[in-house]
Amino acid sequence: MSTIWNPVQYAKFAGERGRPFAELTARIGASEPALVADLGCGNGPLTLSLADRWPSARIVGIDSSTQMLDAARALDEGGRVEWVQADLATWSLNALGAIPDVVVTNATLQWIPRHLELIDTWARELRPGGWFALQVPGNYGAPSHRLMREVATRHARAGELEAALKRGGSAEPATYLQVLTRAGCRVDAWETTYLHVLDPENQIADPVLEWVKGTGLRPVIDLLTEPAEREAFVQEYAARLREAYPRTPAGVILPFRRIFAVAEKLR
Repeated sequence: MSTIWNPVQYAKFAGERGRPFAELTARIGASEPALVADLGCGNGPLTLSLADRWPSARIVGIDSSTQMLDAARALDEGGRVEWVQADLATWSLNALGAIPDVVVTNATLQWIPRHLELIDTWARELRPGGWFALQVPGNYGAPSHRLMREVATRHARAGELEAALKRGGSAEPATYLQVLTRAGCRVDAWETTYLHVLDPENQIADPVLEWVKGTGLRPVIDLLTEPAEREAFVQEYAARLREAYPRTPAGVILPFRRIFAVAEKLR
């Protein structure tokens, strides 16, 4: 079962979700690339920032979600980006028709099993002097995800939910560094734990729940199509989240670990 993405829900925390992309792409040293590919472009605004940075480049955004691509095309009023629907697990850089100078993938590879093999292939296909930049969440063990799995194990449809919540997962920074180094790159890899302050105005009952509804909870929402069944799961999960992420005078603090690697192809 493929995940159905909701661009409106995803965009609720656009500032927080966009910060890692900005910090990732700031490390890319390309000055005048001819072809830039964004793998897992989502609803478009971050890809459009690449068009702002490199206005003379051909920019291609690739995503598997029809809903996200529709939102991206609607946002791209000037038609500055080529929006392509494809499954990255089977997609090839050759589909671009030219060798890219910059490949960016942000908060996408964790959904793809065996993505380390894909990274190796993509990096080897870059031209010398090309750049590959990735960012993935490193929070699989965080309460937001652990509690989701715990609630799923007690559900009447536990087997289906556990299968839906399984994904490729993220590797450690040193692993990405080693894979990209072996592919002939000079690599800068690091991690950052952001302390996102959600809902400082105290206007949202369950801000962490609203956050995960845009990403990690999507497989559950897609599977539990009967409203009462879905609501029962969400209410139990929300109660657990409120305990794990209590409101403070600053707001609800969501620690979020992210993993980065930026590689320049040497040979």
